[in-house]
Amino acid sequence: MPAKIPLPKPLFVNTNGIRMAVYEDGEGFPIVFCHGYPELAYSWRSQISALSLAGFHAIAPDQRGYGLTEIPESVDAYTIQQLCADLVGLLNYFRIKRAVFCGHDWGGAVVWMMPKLYPDRVAGVIGINTPYMPRAPLPTTQLLEQVYSKDHYIVEFQRSDYSDKLMAKDVRKSFKFMYGKKLWDIEGFQKEPADSPWRNLELNKLLEAYDESDDELLVPEEQLDFFMETFEKTGFTGGINWYRNVDKNWETTADLDDKINVPCLYVGADNDVVLQPSMMDNAEQWIPDLEKQTITDCSHWTQQQKPEELNKIIVDWMQRKFGNWKGVLNIPRQSE
Repeated sequence: MPAKIPLPKPLFVNTNGIRMAVYEDGEGFPIVFCHGYPELAYSWRSQISALSLAGFHAIAPDQRGYGLTEIPESVDAYTIQQLCADLVGLLNYFRIKRAVFCGHDWGGAVVWMMPKLYPDRVAGVIGINTPYMPRAPLPTTQLLEQVYSKDHYIVEFQRSDYSDKLMAKDVRKSFKFMYGKKLWDIEGFQKEPADSPWRNLELNKLLEAYDESDDELLVPEEQLDFFMETFEKTGFTGGINWYRNVDKNWETTADLDDKINVPCLYVGADNDVVLQPSMMDNAEQWIPDLEKQTITDCSHWTQQQKPEELNKIIVDWMQRKFGNWKGVLNIPRQSE
């Protein structure tokens, strides 16, 4: 990829009670890019450029709690219902009837939920790294504690604000840890004993012991600079509050059907130690129209680490599925 791909200037949209920073470019069928933790719309800069050049309307917000978008104080402001409603308000601003939603990491969890909560607003779903997960038999934190440990990072997030403060203590170190090669060494990870902090994703312990001097970045240096400057201003609590609603999300979505009836694409990465492509095995039982791809020699940060490969996959799928879209694209104005 080029050394630097500029991000469009932000516009500010009032949606679902918050002021959201949105970056968009292009015309044509819309695709909304939803980032994860700890990321920003900036993570999608290469995809915004590629999809707009391919004839699509690319839209990427700083999501609730991140970047230039508002950061509500209440933990209850970050439920899955609120996160999805933010995106519906975004569509309404642009008068878009239906869009494809493409999400990575936590953004992936949001876009997989969109067709369940708002089926009439979703034309398709693209999950990057994040697999589709039907309803689990137990609340999320109970399941994670059983599978991993009581110090798994999502379980730890529930107990206190220690993680928020630890990440904010040295923001650059935190991002080097998250985006460094050490954490995403799949071979080393698989050789670890089952009770090790690494295998159990006890990220606080790993960050406390992290030595950045001999690590290698998996993403461009300018990304680290951009993220560091932003998160030094905002902190990490907004993003971590998404995790603090996982059990509430489990409780409040019990009546939703597990089946997804829109075209879907999943793109996994073979070196993602958290979200392995094998987690999408047999997903066709819930998603009849599903395509799956795996990008090799790639970790968790796929849109940053392998942008050209990912862009090619997304553009190809979008052109085949929505290049000749004949449905209603826009919501008529009141006067029309």
